[in-house]
Amino acid sequence: MNTRRQLDAWLASGAITAAQHAAIGGLVHRDRVSAFLELNALLYLGVVAIAGGLAWTAQAYSDQWGAVAILAPITAMIGGCLYYCFSRATPYTSERAESASLAFDYVLYLACLGLAVELTYIEYRWHWLAVHWDRYLLASAFVYFGLAYRFDNRFVLSLAISTLGAWFGVRLSQWLVFAGESTRNAALLYAAMVGIAGVVLHRQGIKKHFLETYLHVAANVMLAALMAGALAGAGRLWWTAGLLVAAAAVVTGGVRFRRFAFVVYGVGYGYLGLSGELLRHVGSLSAGLAYLVISGSLVLVGLIILSRRFGREP
Repeated sequence: MNTRRQLDAWLASGAITAAQHAAIGGLVHRDRVSAFLELNALLYLGVVAIAGGLAWTAQAYSDQWGAVAILAPITAMIGGCLYYCFSRATPYTSERAESASLAFDYVLYLACLGLAVELTYIEYRWHWLAVHWDRYLLASAFVYFGLAYRFDNRFVLSLAISTLGAWFGVRLSQWLVFAGESTRNAALLYAAMVGIAGVVLHRQGIKKHFLETYLHVAANVMLAALMAGALAGAGRLWWTAGLLVAAAAVVTGGVRFRRFAFVVYGVGYGYLGLSGELLRHVGSLSAGLAYLVISGSLVLVGLIILSRRFGREP
């Protein structure tokens, strides 16, 4: 029995309604295919491209146009975007909130990126903070966190966490240099702090759905730091062992909570770190290439099989 007949049978038996029958039938025959994620990604990339264009224009024409001609339109854009968001936003809630309009999230993200461009240009032009330029990062991070929680935007939250990570890395790396420590330790500490912060806020009931964003950042930073140590750090075997344990934990969590992205993180970083160690003991280039082709193909096939079990997460 094909899918269409099965749907007809379900409709006749009352298992599904006529509306459900029509919706599923459209998907089966590819009359309707959801492109929301793809369009969403393209729109966000468009916003990033606009911000990149602003940054390039500011750098290229700063001497020719002057600071006022550069800052005035950027400031006006930021002000207009924020006015749009505050004037149309629903009241704050600690629960998940729907966007006020289709363009709302993109306008908010453009305002945040515009702020980053403006602060970068100000420091580039006048060097007001000199060696303490990282304070711009800290100030920006606080602004992004406030906007992310006020308007319930996980992209802005990711930007806030990343910006705070940049500040954290700059400051902690400066302190650890004098102690002879590796910046990888700073990355691991930051990953732990991000994960703990996400869990604490989740348990407090403050935007509980933001937890996954915190864990995405924490998992990537942790695994990347461990992989860097496994590939190039002193005591590579210890770093490799730590990487494999962390990767296994991330994969297990991804499978348990049905979050396929974490499975990809664990498998990808673990494979790269383990392969780097194994290839050190391969004597010939042809053997190394054969290993990469065969093992890489097996990993890819395994992920495809797993992805079919998970399906697309909402």
